[in-house]
Parts: sequence; structure tokens; C-alpha cells
Amino acid sequence: MFQLFLRARAHNLLNFRRQDKGFKARSIERDAETDRARIDAVMTAIDNALQEAEREQTGLNRRVEDALARASVTFGNGTDEYLEREPLDNHHQDIFAADISNGQRRLKELASTIAHLKFVKAAMLTRFSDFKLPRLDS
Repeated sequence: MFQLFLRARAHNLLNFRRQDKGFKARSIERDAETDRARIDAVMTAIDNALQEAEREQTGLNRRVEDALARASVTFGNGTDEYLEREPLDNHHQDIFAADISNGQRRLKELASTIAHLKFVKAAMLTRFSDFKLPRLDS
């Protein structure tokens, strides 16, 4: 095994001597373009995540409002409605309450996520102040 190790080192040494010994670096323009592409990829990911979260929030908000409206229809408007309510209406009220509760919980989570994503975007734009966001021409 030691012989294999020595043979590999000798092979690497001979290959190194055959190659050009000069140090080569990329051009400044190429380095800048590589950095810009990296920043652009991160900003694009942040923007996509932010847009998706905002779309989810908008759609979920509409569904929660719809569930609230449907729940109010089955709830009735009498002062003693809860005493005379049909069992089927109670069942629907329980379903609406669970749906509304879950929707409102998720809306709070989305609001927090959106705030965090906006903070990350602002931090990126602050740190990389020379980065320009692409404009959407309509």
C-alpha cells in the first residue's frame, strides 16, 4: 500500500512539473459578472418566495372571509338562536369555527414570513447597494 502512495505522489509531481507554473486569474469583469449572477440568484429566490407568500395570503384571506360569511348565515340572528339551533347547524358551525381558526392561524404565520422576507430583501439591497433590481416594463 505504501508503494501505491509513493507511485501516486510521483505521478502528481511529474504532472505538476509538466504544467505551466504561472498563476492565472480571471478578469475583473468576469469576477464581477460571477458575483452579480450569484446576487441575482439570491434576490430572485427571495422575490419569488415573497410573491408566493403574498399570493397565498391574499387567497387565504378571501377564503377565511368567505367562511366567516357562510358561518354568519348558519348562525342566525335571534338572541336565543343557540338554544333552538338544529344539530346539523351546530355541526356546520363547528366545521366553520375550525376552518376559520386554522385560516387565521396561517394568516398570522404568513404575515410573519412576509415580514421576514421583506427584511432579508432589504438587508440584501443594503449590503449590495450597487445591485439593481430588474424592472418589469408593462
